Amino acid sequence: MSAGRPRAGTNPGPLRSEPGALLEHVSVAVFGVDADERICFWGPGAEDLFGHDAAEALARPAGLLFPDPPPGTPGAAEGLTQRAREFGYWRGRLSARHRDGTVFGCGFRVFPVTGRTGSSVVLGLAAPGAELDRVKTNLAFLDALFETCPIGLLMLDEDLRYVHLNQALADMDGLPIEEHLGRPLDEIMITSDGGEFGRTVRAVAADGRPLVGALVGLRTPGRPDRDQVRSVSLFPLSRAVGSRPGMGGLMVDVTDREQAILAATAARQRLALLDRATAGIGTSLDVGVTARELVDAVVPDFADASMVELVDWMDEPEVFDPELPLTTRRIASGTVLPPPAPELVHGLDRVTYPPGSAIHQVLRTGRPICFAVDERFATRTVLNRARARILLESGLARLVVTPLIARGTVQGLTMFGRSPARPAFDEQDLSLASELSSRAALCLDNARLYSRVQTIALTLQRALLPTRLATSPHVRVAHRYVPGSHATEVGGDWYDVIGLSGGRVALVVGDVMGHGVRAAADMGRLRITANTLARHIEEPAVLLAELDACAQEAGIELATCLYLVYDPGRGRARIGNAGHPPPLVVLPDGTVEAVDAAPGPPLGVGGHPFATTEAELPSGATLVLYTDGLVEARGRDIDQGTARLRAELARAPGPLEETADRVLAGLLPGPPHDDTVLVLARVGRVG
Repeated sequence: MSAGRPRAGTNPGPLRSEPGALLEHVSVAVFGVDADERICFWGPGAEDLFGHDAAEALARPAGLLFPDPPPGTPGAAEGLTQRAREFGYWRGRLSARHRDGTVFGCGFRVFPVTGRTGSSVVLGLAAPGAELDRVKTNLAFLDALFETCPIGLLMLDEDLRYVHLNQALADMDGLPIEEHLGRPLDEIMITSDGGEFGRTVRAVAADGRPLVGALVGLRTPGRPDRDQVRSVSLFPLSRAVGSRPGMGGLMVDVTDREQAILAATAARQRLALLDRATAGIGTSLDVGVTARELVDAVVPDFADASMVELVDWMDEPEVFDPELPLTTRRIASGTVLPPPAPELVHGLDRVTYPPGSAIHQVLRTGRPICFAVDERFATRTVLNRARARILLESGLARLVVTPLIARGTVQGLTMFGRSPARPAFDEQDLSLASELSSRAALCLDNARLYSRVQTIALTLQRALLPTRLATSPHVRVAHRYVPGSHATEVGGDWYDVIGLSGGRVALVVGDVMGHGVRAAADMGRLRITANTLARHIEEPAVLLAELDACAQEAGIELATCLYLVYDPGRGRARIGNAGHPPPLVVLPDGTVEAVDAAPGPPLGVGGHPFATTEAELPSGATLVLYTDGLVEARGRDIDQGTARLRAELARAPGPLEETADRVLAGLLPGPPHDDTVLVLARVGRVG
């Protein structure tokens, strides 16, 4: 086989069959003949080969080593030294004579050597001809085997790196021989068996037990688009004297014979992808997050690029019309391809497809379709010529477009793209794309419905909260309402400021347990009832009792409420509390105190009385009413939150609006997990 150059930093060893180990068992004699044709050097190997010890051979004529020549002809020794001096180097076969008189065939290599004194000596190497023939035959066999054998042959070192292989194996891998040398086996033979093949190879190296005829499914860097099945046999090397430890192996490509293994491997990969996608898609009721989960599940395991688009319906009902342009909103995308592919998948938020486009064809049939990315596809599908050119230059060769359909309604579409370096989509891939899209469509539909319900609940919540708060020259109010995050839905928090007779002002804050439309509706019922009762009932405890009865009649199981009436003529506040966090008061000197309002049971419980607490407030004091969403959050209990609220309020006082913003920024750095109400009321006195 041809010898490749090893990679930098590696020592792959010999690149051809090496005779060193074989010659260890061949007797090699070294001797020297001077200008007088006498033996002047006699090595140990010469004694073994010719039978003479040094005392017998040194200074004797070189003819001692050869049979006597026929009368009148020059001896073999003279011819040997003459050729060495004439040609500088000579090798050949001659008959040699052992000390016991036996004549045997012998191979000679001779060449002149000049000593320090300037005299010339012919140095000779000799070995038995039969053993040389055996070595040459073995070497010729090994070279022929590696160069012509159709079976892949390889040798690995103790670190399982390539040190020797034949062209047949290089052709299987699709890589030149020199790109193998020094690289680990698992860097060339890439399997999808969870490391099982690698463990088997290491076991052969460690235990010395051969592996015979194991079937292995794999791909190689040289043929990344081709699944192969090989019959692999591995065996530890004998570690003969001077040889390297390691492993030898034979490989036969049986791909055509083992298509069932390839099909099973591909099926396992698809099932594993589907399992991962099923577990990973739909973890959130956020449309964008769900779409992102689909893209992350398929890129790069299934596709080189993917996009998720929702149809931007302009009118109800959401019915697809193939005769009209289709506008979509791209909500997730991803690719592992180099530019300009990222610009293609990320560059647009809204896309319009003309009638007759490939997208229209997919939505009309309701099933996934694979398209070749060519001029015809780009012209039919992409309106903008520059975008069409980016599509053609993106590196995508094939696109599978699948509809997102749930409850009989087209939600949108997904696209899966592959470059020419990957296998083309087959029927099983189309089936997998359909399964993935069906899963995503259900999750997206749930997310869309949830978003609509949340929007309705938030709209209802805002509509039922007061649009105008009562004003008073003696009570200035700043108020904030922050709905809960998208993940937790809108809740039932509410507040009100009600003008009463005699210049009195009622402040109300409440919280209906639960979320969504029902909580918003219950909140509206309680707010309107409290607003009506406030004008007829002066005693906070009595008002809460009436509100409790209303909650029970309406089926409101649990709600909290704080009702406070401030009288500027007396500078006093009367407070009733139905299970709500107590109010705080910021005194003019900046001191923050809790108002000791006797707590009662939440509304809707029934059967328990409420109490009224009275507190005196100095002019310039600020009442702080709030719901638990301000002070309670994941990882922070209500006591910790209340302490933080008091710390924010104790900072240098300022205008109420600025204080309200500062408190929210300090306690709610991100979207709150629950609705939050904050009411600040700075009170004064008459006169």
